[in-house]
Amino acid sequence: MNDGATRLRLVFCGTPQFAVPTLEALVRPENGAGYEIPLVVTQPDRPVGRKQVLTAPPVKQIALANGLEVTQPEKIKNNQDFRARLEAIAPDAIIVVAYGRIIPKWMLDLPRLGCINLHGSLLPKYRGAAPIQWAVAMGETITGNTTMLLEEGLDTGPILLQQPIPILPEQNAVDLFTELSVQGAPLVVETLAGLANGTLKPQPQDHEKATLARILEREDGHMDFAAHTATELWNRWRGFQPWPGAFTALDGKKLIVHRLRPDSDATATKPGLLLHADGRLVVGCAAGTALELLELQPEGKNRMTAAEFLRGNPIAPGTRLG
Repeated sequence: MNDGATRLRLVFCGTPQFAVPTLEALVRPENGAGYEIPLVVTQPDRPVGRKQVLTAPPVKQIALANGLEVTQPEKIKNNQDFRARLEAIAPDAIIVVAYGRIIPKWMLDLPRLGCINLHGSLLPKYRGAAPIQWAVAMGETITGNTTMLLEEGLDTGPILLQQPIPILPEQNAVDLFTELSVQGAPLVVETLAGLANGTLKPQPQDHEKATLARILEREDGHMDFAAHTATELWNRWRGFQPWPGAFTALDGKKLIVHRLRPDSDATATKPGLLLHADGRLVVGCAAGTALELLELQPEGKNRMTAAEFLRGNPIAPGTRLG
C-alpha cells in the first residue's frame, strides 16, 4: 500500500464485468489509501435483453456504489470537453480495462506513468478483441494476463508484468473470463506500485510472435464437421460461449448444440453423418473422430437432451448435419 506521500491520481476507463475486479481492487481500503480516483470513464448506458431495458454498465454501477464520479462520453477522440476535464485532473496514470474505445494519442500522452492496460492473454499472443475466446477455441492449455503500456498500435505496447494461468480441460470462455478478471486485479495494483517506485521497466514485445484474436462473428459458431476434428469442434464450442456458441443444420433448419463432448468410443464415420443408439446421438468429424451431442435445440423449439430429441425426431440412416 502506498503512503500519502506517493498517493497516485488515477482515471479508470472500463465498461463490462471483466473490469470490475480491478476497479474494486483500486478502491479497496488496503490499496485505496494509495490512490485517488477523481473520475471513472465508461461507455453510455445501453438497452439490454428482449425488453431492451436501458442498463448501466457494470463499471458504472460499482463506481457509483463507491461514491466515484462517472462520465460516459459517446466519443472521446475529438471530445474537447472530455479532454479539458482529463487535463484538469492531470492523472499520474490512466487505467484501461476492457473500456471498448480506442484511446487517442492525446490521452496516451497525458499521464506521466502512461496508460496502463490489462489484457487477457500472454502478449504478443492473441492481440485483439477476443483473446480469451480464441485461446480456448484454439485448444491452448496456458493463457494469462498482461499489463502493458498502451500505444497507438493494437495491443503492441511494451509489456509491464505477465501472469500465466492454466486453462483447465472443462473450462469455457465464460469461466476463464471470470478467473482472468479476478486474477488480473492484483496484477494491476502490483504494476502501479512498480511504476511509481521505478522498479518496473517496460519491455518491448516481440512483434514477430504476434497472433491476432479477431472479433467474433456469428459464422464462427457454425460447425464444419469436415474441416475440424471432434476435439477442435469441442474447443471451439468451449471458446465461443456464450456467443456465437455452436450450431449446424438438420433438414435445412438450424440446430443449436448446447452441450457436446468428443466420443473416443464411437465407430469412425463420415464427417457430418449422424449415428444413434441407446438414446445417444453421435456425429462424425474430420480424421475419423466423432462428437456425442448431449443437448440440442431445434429451430423454434426448447432445449432438450439427445434422448428427448431422438424421441421426437427419428433419424433415418444416412442423415447428415450441416
